Amino acid sequence: MQVKDIAYARSGDKGDVVNVGLLALDDAAYQRLVKALTPERIKRHFGDWVRGEVEVFPMPNINGFNLLLHNALGGGATKTLRYDVTGKAFSTALLRMELPE
Repeated sequence: MQVKDIAYARSGDKGDVVNVGLLALDDAAYQRLVKALTPERIKRHFGDWVRGEVEVFPMPNINGFNLLLHNALGGGATKTLRYDVTGKAFSTALLRMELPE
């Protein structure tokens, strides 16, 4: 099972930080994501896309998360040579992350 099976996501840039908003489809999905979305697991999933810290902020009142992926855009939209200068593809990449059983 992948994150996309139980959640929606959107992402964008804040300088050299990618911000990902993730909303679980229901309470059970949220509880599963709370256990699965550790900074270590997310950083491993993104590999060298994310060179800095990963922060995960759960928002239980809306079954959501705010993720901050630091040093992920090669210096930011005006400096990077990346194709996705504003980090919009990071939400899709996160949705493809495999969830543990």
